[in-house]
Amino acid sequence: MTLPAVLDFVGVAVFAVSGALAAGRKHLDLLGVIVLALATAIGGGTIRDVLLARQPIFWLANGWYILVIAAAALLTVAYTRWRRPPHSALLVADALGLALFSITGAQIAEHSGLPAVSGIVLGTITGSAGGLVRDVLSAEIPLVLRPGSLYATAAIAGTATYFALGRLGAARPIPSLIGMLVIVGLRLAAILWGLQLPVFKLDSPAGKG
Repeated sequence: MTLPAVLDFVGVAVFAVSGALAAGRKHLDLLGVIVLALATAIGGGTIRDVLLARQPIFWLANGWYILVIAAAALLTVAYTRWRRPPHSALLVADALGLALFSITGAQIAEHSGLPAVSGIVLGTITGSAGGLVRDVLSAEIPLVLRPGSLYATAAIAGTATYFALGRLGAARPIPSLIGMLVIVGLRLAAILWGLQLPVFKLDSPAGKG
């Protein structure tokens, strides 16, 4: 199995854990756990494949994705019965999944012959759209829209780093690894130290409420 394939399976497993933990926080049943895990793990990649007109969509072409996601979700449920996960487990798992999926999406766009800017966009979609779908289904404000999350921003920075290092001739897999480190580092910085972009505030005119 190639390294990109391994990273893809690791990515869906990590995102499945993120989705399962989110389902647990909403007290969903086992079907809800698996549905939320699936939406989180394959949402971004599905949108990417639709935009690239890749047929069949990656998880339809390889049934192992569904099995890995379901197994990761159920193992998460079993683990939490034995030991309560740390409060930050959802965010950490999501940061790892964001990094893995964003770089994988950027690589797929690159192999499709698209320019770097398009690769950054598709990498960001691959990494962040699944989490957005998860949050919408669990009635949460998506992380990508929350001030201080540096969610899509981290994906943009990491995928841009990946393409920049590739253009500079860095030997593989260095661009992929450093790109992932940038994404995880920015997300954890946002989580731990409140690192964020400037917030745009527009106050209502006086007397307008």
